Amino acid sequence: MSTRCSSFRSPARNHWLRAIPATVLLAGFAALPCPGASGPHPDFQKHAVSFIEKHCRECHGGKSTKADLNLVKLDRSDAAILKNRKVWMNVLTQVGAGEMPPKKQARPSLPEIEQFTRAVESAFERAEATMPLDPGRVTVRRLNRNEYHNTVRDLLRVDFNPTESFPADDIGHGFDNIGDVLTLSPLLMERYLDAAETIAQRVLVEKPPKPGVRYLSGRYLQPNNAQTPQDRFRPMDPTATEAVKSGPFAAGGDYLKLTGNAELLLRATLYAEPRGTAPVKVALFIHGPKLAETSSDAEVDKLAGAGLAAMRPMKILKIFEITARAGKPQTIEVPVNRIEGIARAGVAVLKPQGGEEPAKLFIEHIWSEGPLETRPESQMMLMAGLAGKPQAQQTRELLTKLLTRAYRRPVTPKELEAMTRLVEQTIADGRTWEAGIQRAIVATLCSPKFLFRVELDDRPETRQPHAIDDFQLASRLSYFLWSTMPDAELFALAEKRQLSAQLDAQIKRMLQDPKATALVDNFALQWLQLKRLQTFAPDTKLFPAFNDGLRRAMFRETELFFAEIVREDRSVLDLIDADYTYLNEPLARHYGIADTAGNRAGTPTKSKLPGGKPFVRDTFTRVSLPQKERGGLLYQASVLTVTSNPTRTSPVKRGRWVLEQLLGTPPPPPPPNVPELEAQNKLTGTLRQRMEQHRANAACASCHAQMDALGFGLENFDAIGAWRAKDGEEAIDASGTLPDGKSFNGPADLKAVLKDKKELFTRNLAEQLLTYALGRGLEYYDSRAIRQITSQVAKQDHKFSALVTAIVKSDPFRLRRGKDLAEPPTAAR
Repeated sequence: MSTRCSSFRSPARNHWLRAIPATVLLAGFAALPCPGASGPHPDFQKHAVSFIEKHCRECHGGKSTKADLNLVKLDRSDAAILKNRKVWMNVLTQVGAGEMPPKKQARPSLPEIEQFTRAVESAFERAEATMPLDPGRVTVRRLNRNEYHNTVRDLLRVDFNPTESFPADDIGHGFDNIGDVLTLSPLLMERYLDAAETIAQRVLVEKPPKPGVRYLSGRYLQPNNAQTPQDRFRPMDPTATEAVKSGPFAAGGDYLKLTGNAELLLRATLYAEPRGTAPVKVALFIHGPKLAETSSDAEVDKLAGAGLAAMRPMKILKIFEITARAGKPQTIEVPVNRIEGIARAGVAVLKPQGGEEPAKLFIEHIWSEGPLETRPESQMMLMAGLAGKPQAQQTRELLTKLLTRAYRRPVTPKELEAMTRLVEQTIADGRTWEAGIQRAIVATLCSPKFLFRVELDDRPETRQPHAIDDFQLASRLSYFLWSTMPDAELFALAEKRQLSAQLDAQIKRMLQDPKATALVDNFALQWLQLKRLQTFAPDTKLFPAFNDGLRRAMFRETELFFAEIVREDRSVLDLIDADYTYLNEPLARHYGIADTAGNRAGTPTKSKLPGGKPFVRDTFTRVSLPQKERGGLLYQASVLTVTSNPTRTSPVKRGRWVLEQLLGTPPPPPPPNVPELEAQNKLTGTLRQRMEQHRANAACASCHAQMDALGFGLENFDAIGAWRAKDGEEAIDASGTLPDGKSFNGPADLKAVLKDKKELFTRNLAEQLLTYALGRGLEYYDSRAIRQITSQVAKQDHKFSALVTAIVKSDPFRLRRGKDLAEPPTAAR
């Protein structure tokens, strides 16, 4: 399981989720000393100390100290209790779940347990209220692979992923963006250098290639048929009644590579045979059903030819007077500047004035040249606004823009001067200016100021915690929500020192931006541990429906579901229970869902919910879920599959996933030397019966009591998430009773139980998202921020934006430590 930091989790009174053996959880915890601490608060002395003396002293304070925990000698001041929060919370866990005192001892009454719990929680709250503000330490964080890729893309506009050869990032606290584990190995540094050189060559080229030229001979112009002349010049007679003879004639845009995102030259080579004295006038035009720019009907009506209607809508680019005659054709040309929707480009004769018949035209070919700009978009971006300026000025302006964006802050004169000298030295060595800029790009991409998110303190002598500057805030925001560098708007606000005052508007804008899908890819999938689905391999003999297409569909359902919560600002409680999801036809069939209204396959027509539409193979569609058996993360095939074994379901894995990923109350590792269920050959009966026999081991019983009950509530879903009523020949028993006495029967009842734990779920989600946002594990001094965040979220209907906003405005996100605040001690783990 992933590394987790739970030293600050709040207890839930008498909560069944905390039923964890003290001998497992408390072993190895060393209480932190608190030099000079005062004695216990009177309330703690009255209700907690007396409780410990009466119910705990014999095992945790007498001659033999069990689990290496002495509660009698533990410092009982409020400050020390908060620092040892993990120890005290585990004590509350055992007492609240009825695991401690041991069953052979006299049991405390319910009022005694409630008073003890309140006394410990009150100590936490008093300490939080009086402890000095500590936003926590800031580890200089290396960009992880995703951040590097995205930052290079947005910095240089290069469509290239250089990170495929990078070693995998280490994981800490469940995420791959934790500063403490993002080391820089010699191998990775070598890969950085290789990537930088490749990127520099793609971003800026010394000798751009010449524009491409494409021809289409007259005989192939549209319209044509078997009778089209095969001569060098295709005749066009506007007086003919057939379009294949009268024109207009055109070349397909795909032949000429006509594109709406580039500048082109369109040409035609032709000559004319006039029938009168009027000048011969010819139009070059473009046509397309979705053409972005068009000429009026009055202008188009001036053209001749029976096929004119088929060329509407069109844009007449330019009208030419043709003086060439047989033997000496002329070429006409016109620029086409980024017009979307071009399907064809062609030639038409204008109707002459005065009643004369239009001239006959002979077309050799229509041809195009372009794109005229062959430099890459990245080079155009770097060179924007530099044309015509002296080379030295171009160098400084380009590097100023590049370094400011690459370092995510204003470049210093010293930094700019060093990079300018590098370019000048390259030129002095006989290379081109472009080669010098390439060297500067390589140096920039290999600089620690680019590779690491360095936050220099602009007030290093300040003794108290103080706000980070707006450029640092812009980076924290963009890497939190987008996994990439700030965009132009964030940079502009930071430069004006206005970002702090516009956080609400910027958070709203950023969550609506397509780049916010990074929260799905980089936060949600890691938090939910779904990346394991990529390598999960169920037994295909037992589960023949599973294939790579279904695997991808499972992923996509969860991605689209979480993305809607972000994009539409839905309640985070939808993650537990929602009446919608996203399915394609294979996954809907896997679920037994027939249409987008959520009707089950085989439902009689008269009983169907109205409005349902059929699925279109691989196209994902939003689907209503009127049935309570689905809805929410826990009931999606992605989660149900990764929490299974290859050959069967695993109530233990599923129960553990609920405890750890959804509720933030992870059980401890299993005791040593306890064999896996399959390895215990003496166990017999159904899966439930064999697990009951497994729980007979006292070392396993208490943990399995909660994990197994949760997992069995999901037994109606097989190992790849399909619904079932039987396991082989045995009817599914999806009932369960939790340690607190609550009973349920089936997935719908289990969902109701989890919905009752919304405070626990919200707090866990806040902890996970704050960990991801800060790039560090949380400590006891973060507990005040977590309490404030969860309170704000609850007041705003648990909206996702409320959670993000509360995190961004929290002290750990916006402040840095002052000079006098040393790193506080951390409880042993």
